[in-house]
Amino acid sequence: MSKSQPTLTELTEYCEECGTRTPHEVSIELKTESKKETNRAFSREPYRVTKCRACGDERAQRMNDA
Repeated sequence: MSKSQPTLTELTEYCEECGTRTPHEVSIELKTESKKETNRAFSREPYRVTKCRACGDERAQRMNDA
């Protein structure tokens, strides 16, 4: 999977693992979804990635599905 250099921002969000609002690192990453070599460059999608600074839980959500 290819990833772009993440842009980090810290936000306070609800963490499902902690059960409370905690600081999170938030970034946008481009991920290649296709496993085939043909047209891989056209299968990249933006994902919003959050990582809880308290427990380390990381989640990614496809931006086009938000």
